[in-house]
Amino acid sequence: MALRTGLIYNEQMKNYSLLWDFPVCSIEKPERLSASHEKLKYYGLVERCIPLTVREAIEEEILLVHSLDYLEAVKSTVSMNIEELKAFSCNYDDVYFHPNSYHCAKVALGATLQLVDAALLGKVRNGMALVRPPGHHSHKSEACGFCIFNNVAIAAKYAKRKHGAKRILIVDWDVHHGQGTQYTFEEDPTVLYFSWHRYENQQFWPNLRDSDYNAIGKGKGAGFNVNIPWNKAGMENADYLAAFFYVLLPIAYEFNPELILVSAGYDTAIGDPEGEMCATPECFAHLTQLLMPLANGKLCVVLEGGYNLRSLSESVCMTVRALLGDPVPPLVGEIVPCISAIESIQNVKAVHQPYWKFLKYQDVLINETQPKKQNIGFEGGDPESSTVTSKEEKKVPTDSDVSKDFEEFMDSHMKKVLLLAPAIRTALAGCGEKLNKLDQCLQVEERKITIEEAEILCSGGGGDCVFPMLEDLLLSLGKIFPLIDKIMKREVRNGIVVCSTQSSGVSAARYALRSGASRVLLLLLGEADIPIDVKEDEKVLVLHMYSKQDEKKLSKYYIPVCWKEDNKWDGDLLYSVFEIILPLAYGYRPELVILVVGSNIGIQAITIAHMTHLLQVLAQGRILVISQASDLVETLLSSLIGDALSAVSSFDLKQENTQVLVKLRQELKKHWWLL
Repeated sequence: MALRTGLIYNEQMKNYSLLWDFPVCSIEKPERLSASHEKLKYYGLVERCIPLTVREAIEEEILLVHSLDYLEAVKSTVSMNIEELKAFSCNYDDVYFHPNSYHCAKVALGATLQLVDAALLGKVRNGMALVRPPGHHSHKSEACGFCIFNNVAIAAKYAKRKHGAKRILIVDWDVHHGQGTQYTFEEDPTVLYFSWHRYENQQFWPNLRDSDYNAIGKGKGAGFNVNIPWNKAGMENADYLAAFFYVLLPIAYEFNPELILVSAGYDTAIGDPEGEMCATPECFAHLTQLLMPLANGKLCVVLEGGYNLRSLSESVCMTVRALLGDPVPPLVGEIVPCISAIESIQNVKAVHQPYWKFLKYQDVLINETQPKKQNIGFEGGDPESSTVTSKEEKKVPTDSDVSKDFEEFMDSHMKKVLLLAPAIRTALAGCGEKLNKLDQCLQVEERKITIEEAEILCSGGGGDCVFPMLEDLLLSLGKIFPLIDKIMKREVRNGIVVCSTQSSGVSAARYALRSGASRVLLLLLGEADIPIDVKEDEKVLVLHMYSKQDEKKLSKYYIPVCWKEDNKWDGDLLYSVFEIILPLAYGYRPELVILVVGSNIGIQAITIAHMTHLLQVLAQGRILVISQASDLVETLLSSLIGDALSAVSSFDLKQENTQVLVKLRQELKKHWWLL
């Protein structure tokens, strides 16, 4: 079944605008909606979504968050003249009212609630609500920052009351802190609120002490409010990824939400006059894809800010592409977080250590001083050979710095990242005839592999290699190689194969290199013998996760993760995805990911399925899964074709295994800077 993505848009929400000279609010204009919707139509995305009708929110719904006095005050603006509206707006911070504001605010809220209903009732898997006015700054009794009613906060309360949702995650990626949402839920442990925002040591609007990293919630809600304050402008893709890997995703998996609401502000994107940040549009596809395995896929994205119309509209389209299940484009630029971002992330981890298991065994301290500057290399390169200065020393690029003509820059950039999805998503071989999803896949015929061909690929070209179980190996390679051909020729996006020998993973990587891949990520779950030449080959990055203790020294391109215990690695494996695997892989930039799953590895199928989904942010989704265990195939296949995933039953971490990863990071960060 194809992914089902809802889209809500209605022209009514354009029917208000600023009626007097007020420069601070002049950027919040109707074109924000029309530009986004027109760009969605231009790329053919509107017709791929399920259109959802809008309705006006009713007063009972507004009162889930806002006071009756405030509601009545907003209602009174309907009959005001311009001078009265101007005087009324002056009662609040950076907001303006129009005679149609009340109606538009009710429609924006009603549209948000319609999307939540559709997702929780199974009418859509996920979706986006293009709404205005935005909402995340508005308080119980106060309009603020262009916001009148707090759409996402009310949606969370609504989901709890009407649908019985017990755990809701709100991800606020707007450049401004959503203080209204924070205040609504700061004592509520059923709603986890995550926000990154430009803060600059309280010098950036809304200039609140409550926006800093140590505002963690109150009472029972302590630990459920997560603020990452950016203390400088110019944050880039790598800074956002680091915040996801090291803070949001492990907390979210531990929290196990039933619904995700995104306060999607695109003033965090490049070229925005408010944010002055440097995330490129495809970054939002990556962030969306990383959230999609959670909450059984129930992900509702609601528009907040975004004031550069080109940057906003392209970022909206990238978000919708990810929701639809399109391949995620590779990120451009260096994948190196800046020192200021690292400092903020470390501070967040330190104050939240008492509340989350994944932080329990880490040594994290508040960093009160600015770290020393250091040299940082590009794209996971060797820092010893790099002359690049730290991002702290680089001038923060602005709209004019990026390009004298921003439209020209965006035209050029988008040509690099727009991808065509293969007509068929998933291929399979050797998986039997009883799978439920066969009609959604391409079954690839096996081909005969000669002993001579196997010798070249299995021995690295040295020849004269003796293979145990040679017949099984030849059969396995006969299934694997045709799948790699299909993936590398972009006839399919990904594939899965069942074979009896795990040693075929190395041969698969070598074959992929011969088939056109420049770099291959080989991820092994379980025991396997890795030839010495592969461990030193920069064209293959091997991450080997298994239970036996290995005294062999790791290298830059061979990284063994040696667990201290032999079973129930589920939490440890997922944590390693965030802590080690994805940061390494983003720095390495593979063109193909090969995941080899051994038998009897003590990991549940659903955990590996989540891992498989997360790995699809790499290599434009080109991933080959080789499984020794046929009983895992159904679940892993669901992940590859884009089905919603059930929750991982446990995110328990073992102290010894956590410390293994901490030690490993210390050893590897000299080579891989996203670590």
